[in-house]
Amino acid sequence: MQAFKRLLLTFLLCIATNTVSADRFDHAILDQLLREHVFMIKQGQASHVNYYGLALSHGQLRKYLAQLSAVKESDFSGWDKSEQLAFLINAYNAYTLEITLRSYSTIATFRADAPVTFNWKTRLSSVIRNNWQLNFIYMFGDTLSLNNIEHDMILKPGNYNEPRIHFVLNRASIGSPALLNRAYTGMELEQQLETATRTFLSDRSRNRYNEAAEKLEVSEIFDWYAKDFERGWQGWDSLDQFFMHYRDSLADSPVARERLAAGSVMIEFLEYNWLLNEKH
Repeated sequence: MQAFKRLLLTFLLCIATNTVSADRFDHAILDQLLREHVFMIKQGQASHVNYYGLALSHGQLRKYLAQLSAVKESDFSGWDKSEQLAFLINAYNAYTLEITLRSYSTIATFRADAPVTFNWKTRLSSVIRNNWQLNFIYMFGDTLSLNNIEHDMILKPGNYNEPRIHFVLNRASIGSPALLNRAYTGMELEQQLETATRTFLSDRSRNRYNEAAEKLEVSEIFDWYAKDFERGWQGWDSLDQFFMHYRDSLADSPVARERLAAGSVMIEFLEYNWLLNEKH
């Protein structure tokens, strides 16, 4: 009888394990690649990618991308929202690494050959922006671009209603919020999103309250994606409400925080830095 009970328990545990596996995606390969090739700086406010080192592990990255492509849309639809969103964030970030690796030799070449007077920052901006448009991603039986994942899936009204997504997506540039050196997971997603938001807002090179000018100076990201912060997340319908809530991360003095708490502050958008987020 005891042997039967042990056998039954083992059988039930196997079913439970398989059920859990069916309800989430294993991001272990990406997690390991990020740990090895992404370096957090400025107390986690930014990160640099060792693209040369990552290129040596390109086979592992492509293995992970193949795993993403193998997921059926019907299985994805059965996951809870946090697992879906973690999957899409990781997919976006991993494919950004992939397309940057493909472009890296071009970037290095025109940077090395450019005359001193050449503004290769503008050229780099065009390369990165063009990468967003390329249809090179095979997912859910379709060929997609990074823009498709971001706008048609993640940011599509009614899907996730999560503006903090803008603090976790990797755009391969210094102006982008830090690429985390860990993969996102459904179980940790809320904490990861909140930490990424507060960490980015506390970076004074990109977000700060200028007390002398009595204005809030923030990343150009808030200009580009203002509507995503005004669609009712947490019941808020304006950027002022978002900044009011996160005033402790945006401002360093009690006076500045009080002004943000009062709302309707003057806002200036700082120029986005398109330089590659590479480790030198």
